[in-house]
Amino acid sequence: MTRIARRSMHFAGAGLAATLVAAAAAVSRQAPPEVPTAAVTRGEFVDYIQVRGEIRPLRSVTLTAPSQAGDLLIVRLARDGSTVRAGDVVVEFDGLALRRTVEEKRTELRQAEAEIEEALARLRIVEEQNRTALLKARYDVERASLDLGDPELVPRLDYERAKLALADARHRLAEAERKAASDRAAAQADLASRRRKREKIQQDLARAERSLATLVLHAPVAGLVNVLPNFRSGTIGSPQPFREGDRAWAGAAIVELPDLSAMHLLARLDEIDRARVRLGQKAVVRVDALPDRELSARVAEISLLTKVDFSAGWPPAANFDIKLAIDNPDPRLRPGMSATARIVLDRRPGGLLAPAQAVFTIDGRPTVYRLAGTRFEARRIEVAARNREHVLVRGGLDAGDRVALRPPPPDAVEDE
Repeated sequence: MTRIARRSMHFAGAGLAATLVAAAAAVSRQAPPEVPTAAVTRGEFVDYIQVRGEIRPLRSVTLTAPSQAGDLLIVRLARDGSTVRAGDVVVEFDGLALRRTVEEKRTELRQAEAEIEEALARLRIVEEQNRTALLKARYDVERASLDLGDPELVPRLDYERAKLALADARHRLAEAERKAASDRAAAQADLASRRRKREKIQQDLARAERSLATLVLHAPVAGLVNVLPNFRSGTIGSPQPFREGDRAWAGAAIVELPDLSAMHLLARLDEIDRARVRLGQKAVVRVDALPDRELSARVAEISLLTKVDFSAGWPPAANFDIKLAIDNPDPRLRPGMSATARIVLDRRPGGLLAPAQAVFTIDGRPTVYRLAGTRFEARRIEVAARNREHVLVRGGLDAGDRVALRPPPPDAVEDE
């Protein structure tokens, strides 16, 4: 190959490379910048408030440790999550000490009854003795009266002796009557005291028997066993559920039997949102453990007073308790599951919806970056309503427009 031919080929290659570079630059000027975009759609705008809480039964039965039995040892406890029927034994406590108390009280009751019988027998003996003494004293009085005779016919000395004998007999009769009354009152007081002692023992025995009967807790209704936390075990803030072998204090809530056919979401409503929520408003509930299903609900109750939440930092937030009744409870729902609810405040069908992420505030006005060919143009829009995900656009965009989800580079933006 001659030198002229090689030089011609070299110039041809250089020209081709320049052409390719120019073409690439032209293509790069025609391609849109790499900014994520989303489409403006037409549909229903839903304004909502989002709350979070836990699933709770609308109705439930709580089984508690007896309040009159002292510190108790759990010897039998139904398994958490198991199903029981009405009448089944759910919790049983150790009753050795109470059974010993019952036997002691029964022994004391038998002894008290024997003492009452002894007092009654003693009362009968005393009454008989006093009756005999009274009969004799009355007889002596009558005989002394007969011995007194007529003072006109009896010598004066004999008459005076008889008169003294009659007074002495009457004195002994009065003493006998007083003694009989005193003995009767003392015997009756002793008998009443022994009867009161028996009544107290009977009451103590009945109380011990009732307490012994309460050591076995039966399910009043059929349901699912939910073993409650033992706040005397585990670490602070994360107590462990009750187990067999634990000790329960008087009145401690051991087991809950929830009615799974009626469930609600117990959540907290921010103070700033309280005025926007009303009873009966609809909501959509998503349970963390059931991601495959949405549950419909409605606002059933809002507390009248606020509760201070110190867990959110300082200053503490003021919240209202809110209950959302679930209309279609799932059989898989269990008390304590975490869930999120969206309370529907307003619905506006047929509006233009733009992603909330695509709306920026420029010079104090809401603005979007609309994709026009290979560049973006900044457009002022009028926002009619806003939620966490979308804004309802009243003007400035059309359905199908694509808007930037983050500000594009300045060289890719044209003025409106």
